[in-house]
Amino acid sequence: MIAYVNGIIDDITDENTVIDVGGVGYNVKISADTAARLPGIGEPVKLYTYTSVKEDSFQLFGFLSRNDLEIFRKCITVNGIGPKGALAILSVLDADSLRFAIMSGDAKAISKAPGIGARTAERLILELKDKIRIDETMISREIDSYNASGGASADSAQKKEAVEALVALGYGQAESVKAVNTIEGIEEMDSGAVLKAALKKLF
Repeated sequence: MIAYVNGIIDDITDENTVIDVGGVGYNVKISADTAARLPGIGEPVKLYTYTSVKEDSFQLFGFLSRNDLEIFRKCITVNGIGPKGALAILSVLDADSLRFAIMSGDAKAISKAPGIGARTAERLILELKDKIRIDETMISREIDSYNASGGASADSAQKKEAVEALVALGYGQAESVKAVNTIEGIEEMDSGAVLKAALKKLF
């Protein structure tokens, strides 16, 4: 269907934006998180979209990155969570926070979304926990954010390498991420030292 819309922002609300593409205004459903990250009215934007077609409606759901769209697509595969439910979840948790919540089994965080109860949150975790890869977690975003700020990315790269090594050793992704993120002075350590420190925390 429609893979993305690329145009000028005409209007923004917490749940919807209108994108002017060549004189045609597209209503696109968005999360509150996406709304907060959009540039201002009159600015150009590209939104990756999911098209929902029903007997009585045709709706576009828009996201600023393929990363956001991908986790949305995974959410709507879960029984009981439709496009509106997935968007509600992404309004209280950004894509990386949601992935981490799934990995760590944090149903409480997910159930804060309007219309998402504890049982639905637990079902989402159960069905998606094996579909989330370590390179999709917040560790990857830390590297991107640090690079964007102009700083050296060595410490974040070391974190990612250490987490990947721990997973290879048989530890769970969630516990590996938590162990690495609690290490102090990581910016002065090489990846081997980070791994050793993380292993101590896991023993």
